[in-house]
Amino acid sequence: MKLRSMAAGVLAALVVTGGAWAGEWIALFDGKTLEGWSVHSGSCTYHVEEGAIVGTTAEMSKNTFLCTDKEYGDFILELDVKCDPGLNSGIQIRSTIADRELAFTFLAKQGTVRTVVLPPDRVYGYQIEIADGESGMCGGVYDEARRFYFLDDLSDAPEAQKAFKNGEWNTYRIQCRGDRIQTWVNDVPCADVRDAVTLRGVIALQVHGQVSLGGTKIYDDYVERKVRFKNIRIQELR
Repeated sequence: MKLRSMAAGVLAALVVTGGAWAGEWIALFDGKTLEGWSVHSGSCTYHVEEGAIVGTTAEMSKNTFLCTDKEYGDFILELDVKCDPGLNSGIQIRSTIADRELAFTFLAKQGTVRTVVLPPDRVYGYQIEIADGESGMCGGVYDEARRFYFLDDLSDAPEAQKAFKNGEWNTYRIQCRGDRIQTWVNDVPCADVRDAVTLRGVIALQVHGQVSLGGTKIYDDYVERKVRFKNIRIQELR
């Protein structure tokens, strides 16, 4: 009877989602500290303020990422985001932190062969776009520092293009299962991509830099801007 009760308790803690077992929701951010996270790639800063992670730009910095210590494969990730006007940001999923200098050779969208060299500590992989709502790309899937193009830029999803609200908290939902990546912004379906280049990796919060990977200024007039993240939770799919 005791074993039966234990089994019932385990099953009660699980739900079935589309044929996959989903565990309980786990908070990735305790609302007070950055325990379980580390900063990589650039010199932008992160701190906790009023229950949110605040990422702040830094002059002459490259893209900077606050990464989870743990890697994740199949999951549902939910979080709230608020971004200053004019700042580009993103949520990395199934991403990798380069442990040494790496070179990628790939076929670009234009059909040309391209090679990219990444320095040690550079974060690369799938990124869910956060930008000005006017861009119409928030919730799209970009391949950060690897293929350097959108796998889904939402160009054929007019409702998704209007989902992000400038100056407000926006709720992102990201689901990864096998080779499929789906996103929602404020409950509006956005991207739906199938890509199997990476099936597991870290989750990271981006602050966009002023300087490109190659060392060139992206914009000349530096203004300090911030992006905020809160209510970060994950449900692993088993």
